[in-house]
Amino acid sequence: MNRPAVLFDESHCEQCACGEGLDFRLTFAFQPIVDMATRSVFAYEALVRGPEGQGAWEILQKVDKKNRYAFDQVCRVRAVALAARLNMQTYLSINFMPNAVYKAEYCIRTTLAAAKKYKFDTRKIIFEMIEDEALTSPEHLISIMDAYNGMGFQTALDDFGAGYSRFSLLIASPPHFLKLDMSLIRDIDQQPNKQAVIRGILETMRHLNVRVIAEGVETQGEYDWLKEQGISLYQGYLFAKPGFECLPEPYYPD
Repeated sequence: MNRPAVLFDESHCEQCACGEGLDFRLTFAFQPIVDMATRSVFAYEALVRGPEGQGAWEILQKVDKKNRYAFDQVCRVRAVALAARLNMQTYLSINFMPNAVYKAEYCIRTTLAAAKKYKFDTRKIIFEMIEDEALTSPEHLISIMDAYNGMGFQTALDDFGAGYSRFSLLIASPPHFLKLDMSLIRDIDQQPNKQAVIRGILETMRHLNVRVIAEGVETQGEYDWLKEQGISLYQGYLFAKPGFECLPEPYYPD
């Protein structure tokens, strides 16, 4: 097994930065996650884009079983490198594909080497697990989250409520953050059934000591209702759209 040993070498970061293993190019846009309790940027999420600003869907259509590992590694290195170049001082939130992580302790080495190479503090990295990878076994998800939590990284469960809720993961190895999917957020101020569901989720997360992030917030009404429930972390067009290879300044509603 020679591949894990290669990951100790920082030259591997340069290979990933050049996109080795992929036949397409990619970069990132960044969207702020704001903390309305302090009216400041808590983190920026790295959102994959094409080199000319093409959307994530167009890029993800090119990812398959053969290049999934390379794609995951390239994304990590390029997100860290670009965040460092932009002098990001907040947390950096990086999405990862559980099916691309064959063993967390080995696959993380590229991230650690990239952070060292580009002088980015690993304590500022949040790993967001993409929730709709239905083919990943619960045991594998738990092993990844246990490993990342044990290594001191912040972790998040993305798109909660989009269709494949990982309750077994929440019970066995709760993340630091849970991101409510925008399908739950949309028109929440006008949807009593959604309100009941979100209240239940919030109560559960309080007992698990998991912070909730409301993503996809677009209207003042949505924000007002969510704020009344005690949520302080938000992401969405109401605050800022993603900035292509830049760190947009958010709007802070009253």
